[in-house]
Amino acid sequence: MWVMLRRLYPDEPIARCTVERRMRALGLAGVSNARSATTTWQSKTASYPSDLVCRDFTADAPDTRWVADITYVSTWSGFAYVAFVMDLFSRMIVGWRVDTTLRTDLALDALEHALWERRRKNRNINQLIHHSDKGSQYVSLAYTERLREAGIEASVGSTGDSYDNAAAEALNKLFKKEVVWREGPWTGRDAVEFATLEWVHWYNNTRPHSYCKDLAPVQFEDHYYTEISRPEVAGVPSRALH
Repeated sequence: MWVMLRRLYPDEPIARCTVERRMRALGLAGVSNARSATTTWQSKTASYPSDLVCRDFTADAPDTRWVADITYVSTWSGFAYVAFVMDLFSRMIVGWRVDTTLRTDLALDALEHALWERRRKNRNINQLIHHSDKGSQYVSLAYTERLREAGIEASVGSTGDSYDNAAAEALNKLFKKEVVWREGPWTGRDAVEFATLEWVHWYNNTRPHSYCKDLAPVQFEDHYYTEISRPEVAGVPSRALH
């Protein structure tokens, strides 16, 4: 809230403590951690790709590292499952999908959405690593074959705990705090899908992200491409720009 107020009123001196005090007086509070269905079913027969991330959830440029995971929403008509694909450079949600079953197609549809979004923007994914947990959806033949067809290198957490995919887990928790726990109860898949659509658009385009220096993910990526297109930095390795 403080970050957004400073952005809206850049010429006004606004203290964080003042915002906290006024929010308390108005009965307003930020969303809090709380509250689980199993969404990761490890295959007992699959051979897993190597862990190419090793819990380093950073990236030097867009479309060099993506993470993917699935979370759930309890509705009156059963569970709805939400699959996200996130770019680690900007924390942008590049693909997502909602369904009522934990089928491989759920994760695959989210991946296809991400590929379509990046192609639509003429982005280069030739150096991309896709990281996930050991869920059967992500190590299935169909999913790994699609990654191979797209020229994407697969990476899977080595020990199979939440820290191996911590950035994706953090996105799931944020989604739960800002949407699921605040706006429920949920009637069914359609309600979850519409709310997710709205939230993803707001998250990508408006919501300030501390990882992005309080810019929204889209703004952070735009800033990156503006910088590397400047004549004086053209040809400089991306790492040198940070």
